Amino acid sequence: MRTKPLISLTLISVLLLPLPAAAVTLKIATLAPDGTSWMKALRSGAKEVEEKTAGRIKMRFYPGGVMGNDNSMLRKIRAGQLHGCTLTGGGLASIYPDSQIYSLPFLFRSFEEVDYVRERMDATFLQGLEKAGFVSFGFSEAGFAYLMSQNPLRQVEDLRAQKVWAPEGDQISYTAFEALGVSPIPLPLTDVLTGLQTGLIDTVGTSPVGAIALQWHTKVKYLADTPLLYLYATLVVKKKVFDRIDAGDQKIMREVMAKIFEQISVQNRNDNHGAREALQNQGIRFIVPTEKDLVQWRKVVRGAVDKMGREGLYSPALLETLRGHLQSFRGKP
Repeated sequence: MRTKPLISLTLISVLLLPLPAAAVTLKIATLAPDGTSWMKALRSGAKEVEEKTAGRIKMRFYPGGVMGNDNSMLRKIRAGQLHGCTLTGGGLASIYPDSQIYSLPFLFRSFEEVDYVRERMDATFLQGLEKAGFVSFGFSEAGFAYLMSQNPLRQVEDLRAQKVWAPEGDQISYTAFEALGVSPIPLPLTDVLTGLQTGLIDTVGTSPVGAIALQWHTKVKYLADTPLLYLYATLVVKKKVFDRIDAGDQKIMREVMAKIFEQISVQNRNDNHGAREALQNQGIRFIVPTEKDLVQWRKVVRGAVDKMGREGLYSPALLETLRGHLQSFRGKP
């Protein structure tokens, strides 16, 4: 007669046990071609996450732009076809406008300044992305972009005489060039090399690594050796999808992928140092503008940058916080 109560108690105990965390496969797209150091690092991180979560989190990558450009990838995330993607500063602007602040022209002057500011502000930008509905695991540095041209660029007047490329849809770059008296020519990334070959454009802004990887260095002769803007990228996952993951597994993924993005940044910085030397060895002349000319460039562009903030392209208050950190760093003995 006691068998039934015992069976009932056993069933109740089983029902009260916590359910195992559900497995999730995150579909993530990127423009980076398969086989690149970027993709190798992402796959390494994905493998570690899968192992540490006993297969509860898997990442399926769609590399090489097979899911389209930044806008196409974001549309597919909103439609539920993808769960995440990698984006550069420009692509992030459509979901979190303040992300553009790190990439404002003539903001940083050295990697030491970048490190000082990012140590104090990365958390703010990551929180901002989460409020906008996306989880990021850190920012990977792509280096500084420099102006590279078929003619030497020392003064603003030199730039005005060139046919300058601006990334298609990049309002900040376009506005900054216009402030310098330049009418930039907007082109998608895929058309830049053809533009250089045909003479449609003769001046580009890119990192040393980017110039070599995209073969743009074969069509330029000079590099203006002052940082134009800071380049970075990140991986974002739709927060509603990420929130479905068990809290413990979320923590594992955050820790592993944050480590991976730190490793990518270190590697990219080293690669860009090496690429600078490679450009010089291939005959590209590095032209250092005078301090007087740099002051002129920075003054004109700062006016345009402030105007864009007032027009709502990003938070002026957040930019002032960043500038305050820069002033503190530059004022250090």
